[in-house]
Amino acid sequence: MITKGLMSSKTYEWETPKDLFEYYNSVYHFDLDVCATKENAKCDKYFTIEQDGLKQDWYGNVWCNPPYGKEIIKWVRKASKYKGLCVMLLPARTDTKWFHWYVLHCARIEFIFGRLHFNNSKTSAPFPSIIAIYNEEKWKYGY
Repeated sequence: MITKGLMSSKTYEWETPKDLFEYYNSVYHFDLDVCATKENAKCDKYFTIEQDGLKQDWYGNVWCNPPYGKEIIKWVRKASKYKGLCVMLLPARTDTKWFHWYVLHCARIEFIFGRLHFNNSKTSAPFPSIIAIYNEEKWKYGY
């Protein structure tokens, strides 16, 4: 039996854990957080909900922790088409269309062991997470 708590959440916004971001930032040196609020932005330059990162031109090395609801497909689609480096923190929903269409064959995937403890949550996430890295080869080798 599937419990209701496994399939729902009080929020679709999960603030990136500080240590996780710091690790990936030390590797990729992000220029822009494309999906943030003033309070949780991980980069000096960022797009807020009001600015709508989906409607903006992304530039440089991008960090993205998008809302995890139905709109997530728009974020992974945009990341898959972005010409620069984009690193995304995503729920590991490997059974979804968006995962197969825009993550599995478009990005390098790193599965995160265990459940993340998001900064704005008192408990661990009710789902596993992944890191999707788009265009890493272009970033490393400059082509």
